[in-house]
Order: sequence, then structure tokens, then C-alpha cells
Amino acid sequence: MRGFINVDKPRGITSFEVVRRIRRAARTKRVGHAGTLDPNATGVLPIAVGEATRLVDELVGARKRYTAEIRFGVETDTYDLEGSAVEEQDASGLDEARVREALRGFLGQQMQVPPAYSAVKRAGVPAYRAARRGDPLTLEARPVVVHALEVLGFDRSDPSRPVLELDVQCGKGFYVRSLAHDLGALLGTGAHLSGLRRTQVGPFLIASAVPLDGAVARLEAGEGAAIVLPPDAVLGDWPAVTLNPEQAARVRQGLDVSLLNWDYVASPGESRLRAYGPDGILLALLEPSFVLGAWHPYRVFPPEQAAAAVTAP
Repeated sequence: MRGFINVDKPRGITSFEVVRRIRRAARTKRVGHAGTLDPNATGVLPIAVGEATRLVDELVGARKRYTAEIRFGVETDTYDLEGSAVEEQDASGLDEARVREALRGFLGQQMQVPPAYSAVKRAGVPAYRAARRGDPLTLEARPVVVHALEVLGFDRSDPSRPVLELDVQCGKGFYVRSLAHDLGALLGTGAHLSGLRRTQVGPFLIASAVPLDGAVARLEAGEGAAIVLPPDAVLGDWPAVTLNPEQAARVRQGLDVSLLNWDYVASPGESRLRAYGPDGILLALLEPSFVLGAWHPYRVFPPEQAAAAVTAP
């Protein structure tokens, strides 16, 4: 079994627990996940099985999308509902127009400080460990990007604690918890993340995600083929080439392959290709070589461990 399972992670368990359950149900040790979700967050958690674990890194920079709930009036030490309140204020004076205006400042490229209770490591030790000891680290701001923010609702049923429902589209390394905290600080009311559901990681969408219990049941019943996507599901927007037998043989040996005078013409700025063998099986990932017109296989999938057979475009 090799490929990706688009799991809908339930609330209350860690991403590692999802991996553990899939590993046991699939009866294989080679299982990993792409993009950790906090225990109380739900939604899309791509799980790689078998040879697909070698492609997890290709999802690191993928666009992510979340539906977030931000409650104003209470600031917590973890920036979410799991933490202890460190400050409370009456946020009844806050209205949707002010929130919308403040959100404009969080769009685009920016620097963001991760939460003290996070997996960001200092000297190899996760920051949350120091925070739990009562000695939280001062973390440096990191570059992040927010592609879009859309207000889905603004609930004032509790006037002193209004709740914002927000659609967030962002890049790698972005903490929605920090967005909630920083937004509350900017508005002067304090805020924390009271709910989070991830709805997209690259090509994986919540609409096609499989609940964890259902995925485990399918795997245990030997019906994994119904939910396991091919390994190259994460490469759908990459240009593709099909190599002839001679080219495929060179790539299998880790040697550069020339695409000059071939039926493929690289677009300006193109940096990576997915290469299929004559049999239509994903063979390697290629990057430009130092030689004009040549491409270097920086990741090769051996025939005996090749990714699942798929039809090359």
C-alpha cells in the first residue's frame, strides 16, 4: 500500500495518534503526516503511507485553508481555549466594521511571532516544554504569508465576548492562534482562538476527507484502495514528462537526462518536473541541471518500490 489518505481529524487527539491508528490498521511502519494539527483542531490531515512518505516534503509549502473562531474579551497563555486566561476585558464596544478594518493589516507578507506553547524548537527542544515549566521562551518573528481573510460571521449573542468566524488562506508556518492573539491585541480587547477546522492542504480538500474511524475501518477490512490516493496526488500542478527507455535507465541510475530535442519544452522559470517511465509509473522528480537542457533526478523511486502505477498525463 502506497499513497495518501485524506483524513478528517477529529477533535481531542494529536496528529501523531492519527498516524499511529493508520499505521496499525494498514499494517505498515511507513506512515507519516503532512502539517500538524493541534489536538482540539479538526479537519484535513494528509496521511502518507509507504513510498508516499518520500513526498510529504512537497506539501510543506502548500497553501492551507482554515475556518477559525476567534473569541474577543479573553486572552489566554496558549492563545487558544486550552490555556488559562491571563487577561479579561469587556469587548461589547467592538463591532464588525472595526474587526474588518483591523484584518486588512494581516494580509500579505508579514512577520509573525509563534505562540510560546508551540512546537517551534530552540536548541532542539520544543517551545511548549519550556512554557509548561513556567519559563516560556521569547521566540523570534518569522516570515509568513496570508493570501486571504474572509469574515464569515460575527456573533454578538454574548455582547461582552463576541465571536468572529473567519476563513483563512495562508502559507507554511502560519499560526492561526497567533493571528487571534495579535488581532485581539490590536483591537485592545484581547482574544483567543476558540475553534479551528482545516479545510484544505494543497490538493486535499475537506469535502473529500474521510473521517478517521471510517479510514481505519476501511483499512482493517482490506478496502484501502477505496481511500488511498496515488502518491503523485500532491504533484498535480507540476509539469510532467514521459521518458523513453534510454532516458528512464539513466534516471534510475541517478544520472542527468537531456530533454533537448524532446517533445517537452520548459516554461520560463520552471524549476521541477515529475517524470514517468514508459510504463506510466512515477519514476522520479527532476530539477534543472547545470548543463543546458539537462535535468537532474533529485528523488528517484526504484522500480521495486515504485509509486503506484498511474497514467502519465
